[in-house]
Amino acid sequence: MHQGSERDARPLNARQTCLRLAAIGAIVVVSGTAFAYVGGWLDPDRLTPDRVVDALEANSGVHAGFRRNHAKGVCVVGHFESNGAAHALSTAALFERGNTPVIGRLALPGGNPYAPDSSVPIRSFALQFTSPNGEQWRTGMNSMPVFPLATPQAFYDQQLAARPDPNTHKPDPKRMGAFFAAHPEAGAFLAWVKTAKPSASYATESYYGLNAFYFVDAQGKRQAVRWHLEPLGAEAAPAAQPQHDANYLQGDLQRRLEQGPLRWRLVVTLGAAGDPTDDATKQWPADRPTVDAGTVVITRSAQQDDGPCRDVNYDPTVLPRGIAISDDPLLPARSAAYASSYERRTSEGPPQSALAPSHSSQPERAQ
Repeated sequence: MHQGSERDARPLNARQTCLRLAAIGAIVVVSGTAFAYVGGWLDPDRLTPDRVVDALEANSGVHAGFRRNHAKGVCVVGHFESNGAAHALSTAALFERGNTPVIGRLALPGGNPYAPDSSVPIRSFALQFTSPNGEQWRTGMNSMPVFPLATPQAFYDQQLAARPDPNTHKPDPKRMGAFFAAHPEAGAFLAWVKTAKPSASYATESYYGLNAFYFVDAQGKRQAVRWHLEPLGAEAAPAAQPQHDANYLQGDLQRRLEQGPLRWRLVVTLGAAGDPTDDATKQWPADRPTVDAGTVVITRSAQQDDGPCRDVNYDPTVLPRGIAISDDPLLPARSAAYASSYERRTSEGPPQSALAPSHSSQPERAQ
Protein backbone atom coordinates (compact mmCIF):
# COMPACT_ATOMS: atom_id res chain seq x y z
CA MET A 1 0.00 0.00 0.00
CA HIS A 2 1.58 3.24 -1.13
CA GLN A 3 0.60 6.22 0.93
CA GLY A 4 1.42 8.55 -1.94
CA SER A 5 -1.02 7.11 -4.49
CA GLU A 6 -4.47 8.58 -5.05
CA ARG A 7 -6.00 5.13 -5.12
CA ASP A 8 -4.65 4.18 -1.72
CA ALA A 9 -5.80 7.47 -0.22
CA ARG A 10 -9.45 6.55 -0.75
CA PRO A 11 -11.33 4.61 1.95
CA LEU A 12 -11.71 0.89 1.29
CA ASN A 13 -15.03 -0.45 0.05
CA ALA A 14 -16.98 -3.09 1.97
CA ARG A 15 -15.34 -6.06 0.26
CA GLN A 16 -11.84 -4.64 0.64
CA THR A 17 -12.50 -3.88 4.27
CA CYS A 18 -13.64 -7.43 4.98
CA LEU A 19 -10.56 -8.83 3.26
CA ARG A 20 -8.34 -6.50 5.24
CA LEU A 21 -9.96 -7.64 8.46
CA ALA A 22 -9.32 -11.21 7.46
CA ALA A 23 -5.74 -10.44 6.44
CA ILE A 24 -5.04 -9.20 9.92
CA GLY A 25 -5.48 -12.86 10.75
CA ALA A 26 -7.25 -12.42 13.99
CA ILE A 27 -7.96 -8.77 13.61
CA VAL A 28 -9.33 -8.38 17.07
CA VAL A 29 -6.49 -10.39 18.46
CA VAL A 30 -4.43 -7.28 18.20
CA SER A 31 -4.94 -6.73 21.86
CA GLY A 32 -4.09 -10.25 22.88
CA THR A 33 -3.38 -13.78 21.81
CA ALA A 34 -6.99 -14.85 22.33
CA PHE A 35 -9.94 -14.30 24.58
CA ALA A 36 -11.85 -16.89 26.51
CA TYR A 37 -14.07 -16.57 29.50
CA VAL A 38 -12.71 -17.98 32.76
CA GLY A 39 -15.63 -17.84 35.13
CA GLY A 40 -18.98 -16.11 35.29
CA TRP A 41 -21.57 -15.45 32.65
CA LEU A 42 -20.46 -18.00 30.03
CA ASP A 43 -20.73 -21.76 30.44
CA PRO A 44 -17.16 -23.11 30.51
CA ASP A 45 -18.36 -26.02 28.36
CA ARG A 46 -19.15 -23.55 25.59
CA LEU A 47 -16.03 -21.43 25.60
CA THR A 48 -12.59 -22.17 27.04
CA PRO A 49 -9.11 -20.74 26.48
CA ASP A 50 -8.06 -23.86 24.58
CA ARG A 51 -11.03 -23.65 22.23
CA VAL A 52 -10.24 -20.07 21.33
CA VAL A 53 -6.55 -20.79 20.79
CA ASP A 54 -7.62 -23.79 18.67
CA ALA A 55 -9.65 -21.37 16.55
CA LEU A 56 -6.62 -19.13 16.08
CA GLU A 57 -4.52 -22.09 15.02
CA ALA A 58 -7.20 -23.18 12.55
CA ASN A 59 -7.08 -19.75 10.95
CA SER A 60 -3.32 -19.11 10.93
CA GLY A 61 -1.82 -22.59 11.11
CA VAL A 62 0.42 -24.05 13.81
CA HIS A 63 3.97 -22.71 13.84
CA ALA A 64 5.84 -24.64 16.51
CA GLY A 65 7.47 -22.55 19.20
CA PHE A 66 5.83 -19.29 18.12
CA ARG A 67 3.18 -17.27 19.89
CA ARG A 68 -0.29 -18.04 18.63
CA ASN A 69 -0.74 -14.35 17.94
CA HIS A 70 1.85 -11.64 17.34
CA ALA A 71 4.00 -14.48 16.02
CA LYS A 72 6.34 -12.19 14.09
CA GLY A 73 8.24 -9.82 16.33
CA VAL A 74 11.48 -8.67 17.89
CA CYS A 75 12.69 -8.27 21.49
CA VAL A 76 13.68 -4.85 22.78
CA VAL A 77 15.41 -3.80 26.00
CA GLY A 78 15.62 -0.52 27.86
CA HIS A 79 14.19 1.29 30.86
CA PHE A 80 11.38 3.53 32.04
CA GLU A 81 12.33 6.98 33.29
CA SER A 82 9.62 7.98 35.75
CA ASN A 83 9.23 11.68 36.46
CA GLY A 84 7.20 10.95 39.60
CA ALA A 85 4.01 12.63 38.32
CA ALA A 86 1.90 9.44 38.44
CA HIS A 87 2.99 8.44 41.94
CA ALA A 88 0.28 10.58 43.54
CA LEU A 89 -2.28 8.39 41.74
CA SER A 90 -0.61 5.00 42.22
CA THR A 91 1.64 3.50 44.87
CA ALA A 92 3.38 1.35 42.24
CA ALA A 93 7.13 1.61 42.83
CA LEU A 94 7.82 2.12 39.14
CA PHE A 95 6.04 5.50 39.29
CA GLU A 96 8.45 6.84 41.91
CA ARG A 97 11.02 9.16 40.36
CA GLY A 98 13.80 7.03 38.89
CA ASN A 99 14.50 4.30 36.34
CA THR A 100 12.91 0.84 36.00
CA PRO A 101 14.26 -1.88 33.64
CA VAL A 102 11.94 -2.99 30.82
CA ILE A 103 11.88 -5.96 28.48
CA GLY A 104 9.61 -5.42 25.51
CA ARG A 105 8.49 -6.85 22.24
CA LEU A 106 7.49 -5.10 19.01
CA ALA A 107 5.35 -7.26 16.76
CA LEU A 108 2.66 -7.71 14.14
CA PRO A 109 -0.76 -9.16 14.97
CA GLY A 110 -1.60 -12.58 13.59
CA GLY A 111 -0.31 -16.11 13.98
CA ASN A 112 1.94 -16.30 10.90
CA PRO A 113 5.61 -15.58 11.72
CA TYR A 114 6.38 -15.32 7.99
CA ALA A 115 3.80 -12.64 7.17
CA PRO A 116 5.13 -9.62 5.25
CA ASP A 117 5.23 -6.46 7.33
CA SER A 118 2.82 -4.70 4.96
CA SER A 119 0.10 -7.34 5.44
CA VAL A 120 -1.54 -5.57 8.39
CA PRO A 121 -1.97 -1.91 9.35
CA ILE A 122 -1.42 -2.56 13.06
CA ARG A 123 1.80 -2.74 15.09
CA SER A 124 2.00 -3.89 18.70
CA PHE A 125 4.23 -3.06 21.65
CA ALA A 126 4.33 -5.19 24.81
CA LEU A 127 6.33 -4.22 27.90
CA GLN A 128 7.39 -5.81 31.18
CA PHE A 129 8.50 -3.37 33.90
CA THR A 130 10.40 -4.94 36.83
CA SER A 131 10.74 -2.82 39.97
CA PRO A 132 13.56 -3.22 42.52
CA ASN A 133 11.07 -4.83 44.92
CA GLY A 134 10.48 -7.59 42.36
CA GLU A 135 6.98 -6.51 41.39
CA GLN A 136 6.17 -6.50 37.69
CA TRP A 137 3.81 -4.65 35.40
CA ARG A 138 3.07 -6.27 32.05
CA THR A 139 1.08 -4.50 29.39
CA GLY A 140 0.29 -5.00 25.71
CA MET A 141 -0.52 -2.02 23.48
CA ASN A 142 -1.49 -1.61 19.85
CA SER A 143 -1.35 1.14 17.25
CA MET A 144 -5.12 1.55 17.09
CA PRO A 145 -7.27 3.87 19.20
CA VAL A 146 -10.17 1.51 19.86
CA PHE A 147 -10.89 -2.22 20.09
CA PRO A 148 -13.53 -3.79 17.81
CA LEU A 149 -15.37 -6.18 20.13
CA ALA A 150 -16.38 -6.02 23.77
CA THR A 151 -16.77 -9.63 24.90
CA PRO A 152 -14.89 -12.95 24.72
CA GLN A 153 -17.84 -14.62 22.98
CA ALA A 154 -17.86 -12.01 20.23
CA PHE A 155 -14.14 -12.55 19.68
CA TYR A 156 -14.59 -16.31 19.38
CA ASP A 157 -17.49 -15.91 16.97
CA GLN A 158 -15.35 -13.62 14.84
CA GLN A 159 -12.67 -16.30 14.64
CA LEU A 160 -15.25 -18.75 13.32
CA ALA A 161 -16.44 -16.20 10.77
CA ALA A 162 -12.84 -15.64 9.63
CA ARG A 163 -12.13 -19.34 9.00
CA PRO A 164 -10.42 -19.57 5.58
CA ASP A 165 -12.37 -21.14 2.75
CA PRO A 166 -10.67 -24.42 1.73
CA ASN A 167 -10.81 -23.43 -1.95
CA THR A 168 -9.69 -19.80 -1.80
CA HIS A 169 -7.66 -20.10 1.42
CA LYS A 170 -9.16 -16.75 2.41
CA PRO A 171 -12.08 -15.86 4.66
CA ASP A 172 -15.43 -15.39 2.96
CA PRO A 173 -16.07 -11.61 2.72
CA LYS A 174 -19.82 -12.17 2.89
CA ARG A 175 -19.51 -14.15 6.11
CA MET A 176 -17.20 -11.54 7.58
CA GLY A 177 -19.54 -8.78 6.50
CA ALA A 178 -22.49 -10.53 8.11
CA PHE A 179 -20.57 -10.92 11.34
CA PHE A 180 -19.72 -7.25 11.63
CA ALA A 181 -23.23 -6.26 10.59
CA ALA A 182 -24.40 -8.17 13.67
CA HIS A 183 -21.87 -6.34 15.86
CA PRO A 184 -22.48 -2.59 15.56
CA GLU A 185 -20.09 -2.00 18.48
CA ALA A 186 -17.30 -2.58 15.96
CA GLY A 187 -18.25 0.57 14.03
CA ALA A 188 -15.51 2.81 15.42
CA PHE A 189 -12.84 0.24 14.70
CA LEU A 190 -14.14 -0.44 11.19
CA ALA A 191 -14.07 3.27 10.42
CA TRP A 192 -10.44 3.38 11.55
CA VAL A 193 -9.29 0.27 9.67
CA LYS A 194 -10.75 1.45 6.34
CA THR A 195 -8.14 4.19 6.08
CA ALA A 196 -5.34 2.87 8.32
CA LYS A 197 -2.04 2.39 6.52
CA PRO A 198 0.82 0.18 7.71
CA SER A 199 3.60 2.29 9.16
CA ALA A 200 7.07 1.81 7.76
CA SER A 201 8.55 2.04 11.27
CA TYR A 202 7.77 0.76 14.76
CA ALA A 203 9.41 3.90 16.13
CA THR A 204 6.90 6.42 14.78
CA GLU A 205 3.73 4.76 16.09
CA SER A 206 1.61 5.58 19.11
CA TYR A 207 0.48 2.51 21.06
CA TYR A 208 -2.76 2.28 23.06
CA GLY A 209 -3.57 0.05 26.03
CA LEU A 210 -7.31 0.05 25.12
CA ASN A 211 -8.54 -1.72 28.29
CA ALA A 212 -9.30 0.29 31.43
CA PHE A 213 -7.53 -0.28 34.75
CA TYR A 214 -7.48 1.42 38.15
CA PHE A 215 -4.62 3.28 39.76
CA VAL A 216 -4.76 3.01 43.56
CA ASP A 217 -3.15 5.69 45.74
CA ALA A 218 -1.75 5.55 49.28
CA GLN A 219 -5.20 6.19 50.77
CA GLY A 220 -6.78 3.39 48.74
CA LYS A 221 -8.59 5.74 46.36
CA ARG A 222 -9.12 4.23 42.92
CA GLN A 223 -8.88 6.22 39.70
CA ALA A 224 -10.01 4.70 36.40
CA VAL A 225 -7.25 5.04 33.79
CA ARG A 226 -6.20 4.12 30.31
CA TRP A 227 -2.68 4.62 28.98
CA HIS A 228 -0.83 4.99 25.72
CA LEU A 229 2.66 5.66 24.38
CA GLU A 230 3.52 8.65 22.19
CA PRO A 231 6.76 8.62 20.14
CA LEU A 232 9.33 11.28 20.99
CA GLY A 233 11.78 12.71 18.47
CA ALA A 234 11.51 9.83 16.01
CA GLU A 235 12.52 10.68 12.46
CA ALA A 236 9.53 10.38 10.14
CA ALA A 237 9.08 7.01 8.45
CA PRO A 238 9.02 6.71 4.64
CA ALA A 239 5.65 7.50 3.08
CA ALA A 240 5.40 3.99 1.64
CA GLN A 241 6.61 0.58 2.72
CA PRO A 242 9.55 -0.89 0.76
CA GLN A 243 7.93 -3.28 -1.70
CA HIS A 244 11.14 -5.28 -2.16
CA ASP A 245 11.52 -6.04 1.55
CA ALA A 246 8.90 -8.02 3.47
CA ASN A 247 10.81 -7.54 6.73
CA TYR A 248 11.56 -3.84 6.66
CA LEU A 249 10.34 -3.10 10.19
CA GLN A 250 13.17 -4.87 11.97
CA GLY A 251 15.78 -3.41 9.65
CA ASP A 252 14.41 0.08 10.27
CA LEU A 253 14.40 -0.54 14.02
CA GLN A 254 18.01 -1.68 14.03
CA ARG A 255 19.17 1.29 11.95
CA ARG A 256 17.46 3.73 14.29
CA LEU A 257 18.89 2.08 17.41
CA GLU A 258 22.38 2.29 15.95
CA GLN A 259 21.88 6.06 15.91
CA GLY A 260 20.65 6.22 19.50
CA PRO A 261 17.87 5.18 21.91
CA LEU A 262 14.20 5.36 20.93
CA ARG A 263 11.75 7.07 23.26
CA TRP A 264 8.03 7.14 23.93
CA ARG A 265 6.14 9.25 26.45
CA LEU A 266 3.85 7.23 28.75
CA VAL A 267 0.57 9.15 28.94
CA VAL A 268 -2.12 8.18 31.47
CA THR A 269 -5.70 9.29 30.75
CA LEU A 270 -7.93 9.82 33.79
CA GLY A 271 -11.49 8.59 33.44
CA ALA A 272 -14.50 10.45 34.83
CA ALA A 273 -17.82 9.26 36.22
CA GLY A 274 -19.73 7.53 33.46
CA ASP A 275 -16.71 6.64 31.34
CA PRO A 276 -16.96 2.92 30.50
CA THR A 277 -14.39 0.69 32.16
CA ASP A 278 -15.91 -2.55 30.88
CA ASP A 279 -16.04 -1.84 27.13
CA ALA A 280 -12.88 -1.45 25.07
CA THR A 281 -14.87 -0.56 21.94
CA LYS A 282 -15.70 2.86 23.37
CA GLN A 283 -13.20 5.69 23.53
CA TRP A 284 -13.27 8.13 26.40
CA PRO A 285 -13.92 11.79 25.58
CA ALA A 286 -10.88 13.58 24.17
CA ASP A 287 -11.02 16.29 26.84
CA ARG A 288 -10.25 13.95 29.74
CA PRO A 289 -7.19 15.06 31.76
CA THR A 290 -3.90 13.26 31.22
CA VAL A 291 -0.70 12.74 33.19
CA ASP A 292 2.74 12.50 31.63
CA ALA A 293 4.14 9.64 33.73
CA GLY A 294 7.60 9.48 32.19
CA THR A 295 9.50 8.08 29.23
CA VAL A 296 10.03 4.55 27.90
CA VAL A 297 13.59 4.37 26.52
CA ILE A 298 14.60 1.49 24.23
CA THR A 299 18.34 1.01 23.79
CA ARG A 300 18.75 -2.27 21.92
CA SER A 301 16.92 -5.07 20.11
CA ALA A 302 17.43 -8.83 20.04
CA GLN A 303 16.16 -11.75 18.03
CA GLN A 304 13.00 -13.26 19.46
CA ASP A 305 14.12 -16.88 19.12
CA ASP A 306 16.71 -16.47 21.89
CA GLY A 307 16.23 -12.91 23.14
CA PRO A 308 15.06 -11.81 26.60
CA CYS A 309 11.40 -11.49 25.58
CA ARG A 310 11.11 -15.06 24.32
CA ASP A 311 9.93 -16.56 27.59
CA VAL A 312 7.84 -13.60 28.76
CA ASN A 313 4.09 -14.10 28.82
CA TYR A 314 2.74 -10.56 28.47
CA ASP A 315 -0.30 -11.29 30.62
CA PRO A 316 -2.05 -7.93 31.20
CA THR A 317 -3.28 -9.00 34.63
CA VAL A 318 0.28 -9.21 36.02
CA LEU A 319 0.24 -5.96 37.97
CA PRO A 320 2.15 -4.36 40.84
CA ARG A 321 0.50 -2.99 43.95
CA GLY A 322 -1.03 0.32 42.98
CA ILE A 323 -2.58 -0.92 39.72
CA ALA A 324 -5.74 -3.06 39.61
CA ILE A 325 -7.82 -4.62 36.84
CA SER A 326 -11.19 -3.15 35.93
CA ASP A 327 -14.47 -4.92 35.19
CA ASP A 328 -13.56 -5.34 31.51
CA PRO A 329 -14.35 -9.02 30.73
CA LEU A 330 -11.55 -9.17 28.18
CA LEU A 331 -8.85 -8.88 30.84
CA PRO A 332 -9.31 -12.20 32.70
CA ALA A 333 -10.09 -13.80 29.36
CA ARG A 334 -6.84 -12.59 27.84
CA SER A 335 -4.94 -13.89 30.87
CA ALA A 336 -6.40 -17.37 30.52
CA ALA A 337 -5.79 -17.61 26.78
CA TYR A 338 -2.27 -16.20 27.06
CA ALA A 339 -1.53 -19.02 29.49
CA SER A 340 -2.85 -21.60 27.04
CA SER A 341 -0.77 -20.18 24.20
CA TYR A 342 2.32 -19.93 26.42
CA GLU A 343 2.01 -23.56 27.51
CA ARG A 344 1.73 -24.75 23.93
CA ARG A 345 4.64 -22.80 22.49
CA THR A 346 7.06 -23.47 25.35
CA SER A 347 6.34 -27.20 25.20
CA GLU A 348 7.34 -27.15 21.52
CA GLY A 349 10.79 -25.68 22.11
CA PRO A 350 12.17 -22.31 20.99
CA PRO A 351 10.94 -20.89 17.69
CA GLN A 352 13.18 -21.22 14.68
CA SER A 353 14.36 -18.02 13.04
CA ALA A 354 11.55 -16.75 10.85
CA LEU A 355 11.44 -14.13 8.14
CA ALA A 356 9.01 -13.57 5.32
CA PRO A 357 10.44 -14.20 1.84
CA SER A 358 12.21 -11.03 0.78
CA HIS A 359 13.72 -9.80 -2.46
CA SER A 360 15.98 -7.39 -0.65
CA SER A 361 19.66 -7.62 -1.49
CA GLN A 362 20.51 -6.69 2.08
CA PRO A 363 21.00 -9.43 4.69
CA GLU A 364 18.21 -9.66 7.24
CA ARG A 365 18.29 -10.49 10.90
CA ALA A 366 16.01 -13.26 12.09
CA GLN A 367 12.79 -12.19 13.78
